Amino acid sequence: MTKNLKVAIVILNWNGVNYLRKFIPSVVSSVWPNLEIVIGDNGSTDDSISFIKTNYPTVKVILNDKNYGFTGGYNRILAQVEADYYILLNSDVEVNPNWIAPVINLMETDPLIAVAAPKIKSFTDQHYFEHAGAAGGFIDALGYPFCRGRMFFEIEKDNGQYQQQDEIFWASGAAMFIKKHCWDLAKGFNEGFFAHMEEIDLCWRLKNSGYKVMYCPQSEVLHMGGGTLNVENPFKTYLNFRNNLLLLKNNLPFWRATFVIFIRFFLDLMALFRFLSEGKRKDAWAVSRAHQYFIRHLFSKEPVNTQLINNNSAKKGIYNGSIVWEFFVKKKSHFTDLDSAKFL
Repeated sequence: MTKNLKVAIVILNWNGVNYLRKFIPSVVSSVWPNLEIVIGDNGSTDDSISFIKTNYPTVKVILNDKNYGFTGGYNRILAQVEADYYILLNSDVEVNPNWIAPVINLMETDPLIAVAAPKIKSFTDQHYFEHAGAAGGFIDALGYPFCRGRMFFEIEKDNGQYQQQDEIFWASGAAMFIKKHCWDLAKGFNEGFFAHMEEIDLCWRLKNSGYKVMYCPQSEVLHMGGGTLNVENPFKTYLNFRNNLLLLKNNLPFWRATFVIFIRFFLDLMALFRFLSEGKRKDAWAVSRAHQYFIRHLFSKEPVNTQLINNNSAKKGIYNGSIVWEFFVKKKSHFTDLDSAKFL
C-alpha cells in the first residue's frame, strides 16, 4: 500500500541553472513507484527552464511570475502539486537512488508524524555533517536553533554516532519530507519569513497541533549549502535575527514569549557589539534593522497556532538550557557533550 502513495519532489529554483546541471541527474534517478519531480521556478532570468525542458522533459515545470522568496515561492508552487507526500529539496542537494523509501516507510508507521528529515551530510566533505540540518534540528530554551552534528560553526564528523530514528524539533528545508494534509493544515510557510527559519516555524506550528517531526538516518543526502545567501551576507544576518524573534513570538505562549524575547534582545545587542568590534558594520546594522522591524510589527497578525497542545511531542527536541552558555562558556562543542537530562 505504501508503494501506491504519490510522492512529489519539489525543487524551488531561482537562477540556479549551474546547480541544476550538477545535481538534477541524481534527483531524476530517485526510485519510487509513483514519483513526480517538479521544478518550481521563482522568476529566474537565466536559462534554468530551457535547460530542464530540453534535457529533462519528464520533469514538470511550474512558473512563478517573480521571486517570492523561499516561503512565498513554495507556497505558490505546492498549491499546484497533488501528492500524498511532498519532498522539499534544495537545488544544491545530491541524492542516491533509494533515499525516499526509508523516510516514507517511517512516516507511515504513525499518523502523527507530519514531517521527517534524512541525514544531511556535506557535499564537499562527505565524512562530515552539513550545517543546514545535519542529524536533525533542535532548539534551546532561549530559541537558538542547533543540530545534532552541528552547534554554531562547529561541524562534527559522521562516525555513526547518530544512527537512531527518533523525534526531533525541526527538519531542514534543504531536504524536508511532509505529508500534504499536514502542509495544508499548517497553511504552508509563513510568508513573512521570506527565507531562513521558516522550516522551524512550520515544524513548531505542527508540533503545537500535536504532530511529530522525525529523523531518519537510513536516508542520506549531500548538501552543498550557501547556494542562496552565504554566511557572510548581511541580509542573511538580518533574516536570521529578525526571523528568530518572529519564531518565538508566533509559537510560544504570550508570557513565555515576552520573557524569552526580553532576554534575546539583550543577547542580540551583545552580538551587535561583537560585530562592531570585528569591523562588521553591515552585520551590526542588520541586527539593529531586525529589531526595528520586530518592534514595528509587534502587534501585527501572524499565522500563529492557537491550539498550543501541552503534550510531549510539542516539547520534544527542546533543550532546557542555553546553547550559547554551553558552547561559548563551557566549551561544549558536540551534541553528545550536552546534558541529556535537559532535553524535554
